[in-house]
Amino acid sequence: MKYIKLSIIALAAAVMMTACGEKDTKNSTSGQGAPKAAPVVSVITAQAEDVDITNTFTSNIEPFAINNIVSQTAGRIVSIRTEVGQKVRKGQLLATMDDVNLAKTRMQFVNDSTELARLTELYNIGAVAQADYDMAKLSLNITKKTYYNLAENTYLRSPINGVVTARNYDKGDMYSMTQPIFVVEQIQPVKMLVNVSESLFTQVDKGMEFDITVDAYPNEVFKGTVNLLYPTVSATTHTFPVEVICQNTDERLRPGMFARVTANFGTNHHIVIPDNAVVKQQGSGEHFVYVLQPDSTVKYTLVELGKRLGNRYEIVSGINEGDRIVTEGQIRLKDGVSVTVKQ
Repeated sequence: MKYIKLSIIALAAAVMMTACGEKDTKNSTSGQGAPKAAPVVSVITAQAEDVDITNTFTSNIEPFAINNIVSQTAGRIVSIRTEVGQKVRKGQLLATMDDVNLAKTRMQFVNDSTELARLTELYNIGAVAQADYDMAKLSLNITKKTYYNLAENTYLRSPINGVVTARNYDKGDMYSMTQPIFVVEQIQPVKMLVNVSESLFTQVDKGMEFDITVDAYPNEVFKGTVNLLYPTVSATTHTFPVEVICQNTDERLRPGMFARVTANFGTNHHIVIPDNAVVKQQGSGEHFVYVLQPDSTVKYTLVELGKRLGNRYEIVSGINEGDRIVTEGQIRLKDGVSVTVKQ
């Protein structure tokens, strides 16, 4: 009886081991799995088109001219005739200084004029020596110049059409010659000074058009032209200054505004592809695309980017027209992987 029980136990153990062996075999077979499906990608055919060669420079808008209204001598300010923000015309009276010295010089001017007239009559009849006559003429000329100079520094006028941007004194103040009484700026036109790369030195000419944009008017483009080309190139920055002016007839551009100045230097015939086809190399500034090969594999290809054109990139080098470029599904790709193209 004991032997019968041991036989039954041995038989049961053998059956269990057989079952486990079959299970392990099945698990081992299923662990190998079916071959993975090829990644599905979308592709486009690279095509070339004309791309404008544009360069954008930054600058601050400046007045075309700035005049500091001052007197050559210290004195009391008798009257103030304008205020900050007011437009003024060329020759318009802005302030009057104390005129005591002017009055004295005026009297001298009148006396010298009278004396010269008297000596002229005597000179004409030979009653006055040539030296005395010449001395009287010289004295009158000196007095005349002194008088007009004092008049300019007593009655302060604007030398330009512009707008008053600063007033540093009030009526009755003693002008101390430390600050200008007024600052007048001409804002028709305005100007911008941009630093252009020396590689473009031969492509910039006087009268060349530039587009101007400012943050204050985000949807508008103002037109400017080259007014002045500086003749030398900086040895440090390898750029040369260019003065661009905008007529600013409506006076909406104001000094101090930040401006972007863009010029068109022709066109290039380059390949343009969607931006989602371009992948940035992690840890570097390099960019690449996947190019579909005839055997349905993809090739990792470095590219040199040009301008960004909305949701597309200009490609300067790296791919050729007619290449089929992957635009979707790059996350599962690497060089040489077989893919399935989405229909």
